[in-house]
Amino acid sequence: MNRTASFTVGIVGATGGVGQELLQLLQERRFPISSLRLFASARSAGRVVEVGGQRLTIEEARPGCFADVDLAFFAAGGPTTRALAPDAVKAGCLVIDKSSAYRMDPKVPLVIPEINPEALRAHAGIIANPNCSTAVTLMALWPLHQRFGLKRYFASTYQSVSGSGAQGVIELENQVQAYAKGEPIPRALYPYQIAFNLIPQVDTFGANGYTGEETKMMQESRKIMGLPNLAVSATCVRVPVVRAHSVSINAEFERPVTVEAARAAISAFAGATLVDDPAGQKYPTPLDFSRQVKCGVGRIRLDTAMENGLALWVSGDNLWKGAALNAIQNAELMAREGLLKPKAALAGV
Repeated sequence: MNRTASFTVGIVGATGGVGQELLQLLQERRFPISSLRLFASARSAGRVVEVGGQRLTIEEARPGCFADVDLAFFAAGGPTTRALAPDAVKAGCLVIDKSSAYRMDPKVPLVIPEINPEALRAHAGIIANPNCSTAVTLMALWPLHQRFGLKRYFASTYQSVSGSGAQGVIELENQVQAYAKGEPIPRALYPYQIAFNLIPQVDTFGANGYTGEETKMMQESRKIMGLPNLAVSATCVRVPVVRAHSVSINAEFERPVTVEAARAAISAFAGATLVDDPAGQKYPTPLDFSRQVKCGVGRIRLDTAMENGLALWVSGDNLWKGAALNAIQNAELMAREGLLKPKAALAGV
């Protein structure tokens, strides 16, 4: 990255789970920041937090707060993005958004930097982050598509409770503690008990019986991979895991496949780590790939129900590659390529 430029960076939703991950990763990855601004709801405004030895006051996220901000990571929900992102863009601030608000807008790039970095050049002030389960899934499928030509895929997800935010983690922990004490199981967030259980519903159901999460996987895969006719069928499941999503994938390709060639493609891909040794019982797990930059891919085998098909498994951190890390990687790439400049530089100051 070109270290000669540094930026005034804002985080909208700085007190939430993804906001906290952004703060940690920005420091660890030494993103060039000249000034850091933290934004949250009115109820959090005024709180003082310590970040990297600095005491910063949280500001209310509201129109007009982006005048001096070069880059804003939006880590809140879709309503906040829709309310504030246009104001940020009008102020000349680049928005990198984790919500679904603009993902399918044809004018907004939806970017995973290992897959479609060229899309960053076509932005009009907003860059969208993919859904967490989509991001993890495509870390396994993209290198295989490049090698064999992806025709269609079926996916079953195993999504951690941190994908529901801090309340998901709290609910799982409270239920496990209540179970251990023999007390009634408390339930507030999920429609069913999540401890020692599985819930085959992530997001709300549509008229076709698919949930929003399942529809996102289809639509976002098509846009990111540049495959508008890609056939996708997904079942998304919440599991009692704290962090990192996993996905079981069955994919069919245009060209003949081999396990050896598939393993080689995964090994050579920047976004994945091959963990595939059946004899040694080695394969990716959510625990192993929590707080990891890359996603783990394994259990690669020939699919027995499809011609030119592969069955495989992938695990990846939903708060990192599925959210905060991917957003920062996009910003790093833009800074490195000269696509992101401080407002002062643009004004000739």
